Amino acid sequence: MPPDGSARSFPARVARHWRWVRTEGLRRLVEEDDLDPRTRIPNAIRKWWWRRRHGVPPGTAIPVYLVGLQRSGTNMLVRGLATSPEFAVFNENDRRAFTGFRLRPDDVIASLIAASRHPYVLFKPLTDSHRVDRLLDDIPAGAPGRALWAYRNVDGRARSAVAKFGDANLQALRAIAAGRAGDRWEAQRLSEASLREVARLDLDRMSPWSAAALFWYVRNSLFFELGLDRRPDVLLVSYDSFVAHPSAAMAAVCAHVGFPYDDNLVAHVERRTPRVPSRLDIDPRVRELCDRLAARLDEAETSARASVEAGRRASPGSPLP
Repeated sequence: MPPDGSARSFPARVARHWRWVRTEGLRRLVEEDDLDPRTRIPNAIRKWWWRRRHGVPPGTAIPVYLVGLQRSGTNMLVRGLATSPEFAVFNENDRRAFTGFRLRPDDVIASLIAASRHPYVLFKPLTDSHRVDRLLDDIPAGAPGRALWAYRNVDGRARSAVAKFGDANLQALRAIAAGRAGDRWEAQRLSEASLREVARLDLDRMSPWSAAALFWYVRNSLFFELGLDRRPDVLLVSYDSFVAHPSAAMAAVCAHVGFPYDDNLVAHVERRTPRVPSRLDIDPRVRELCDRLAARLDEAETSARASVEAGRRASPGSPLP
């Protein structure tokens, strides 16, 4: 996905994909952009057949918004949930729900939810993460929506972002600091505190990796600044916890949205032993900000999972209120 959320020219997309193939390999590109017909076609057939036999009445679907920062494991979550025929999935390159990788107007999204014959309608509006509270509150649906905010350790995210998008985060931060970001999604609803941190740093000398880490900080800070940590309809999901304990993490996601867990939902996830990632050489002030926020996110994620698990045990198989 273009980091600025814009519709890039064909040559630019080719160049971006070529850089991604060189740094991460062709297999990763196919997985990231869901290009493998061996999975896409069977999934489409299963969903069509399920609608014919078990489709729910229009107007009863539950919307699920998967948000967070790019390169934070959101594709891994989508791939898992998409294997279930109960989920209609609108990824960020789906023109029915997105234009230039941003969500279409609320009435369009509401109509997609209302028309669905799947019990769940999953959207991945990463460039609209800053308004997930408004999506939950303002878009009508047959049942209350749910949101998942995914995050990843800052070093892993910064490496991946620079590998795929180059210095895009640095350019966005420079535009924000200069007051010329306009309606770019990267600048939306940033707090005064975040804007002060961006302004006080020397972006002209900052490396792309430090900028990717700073961008991680200002965008993930929104989780707390928007009060999402206090909303029972929003679940914080750690990519690092997910790959270390896929079944437990997906079970928490399922309990949050009110969907029964199945091992097939994590069959694509390669479990990895938890390890401390090698730390990038980034600006010391940026490192301090990120370390502080990381501790806060990890604490909130642990607490949220425990709360979801307690709710699941109290009412097995039932959606959370």
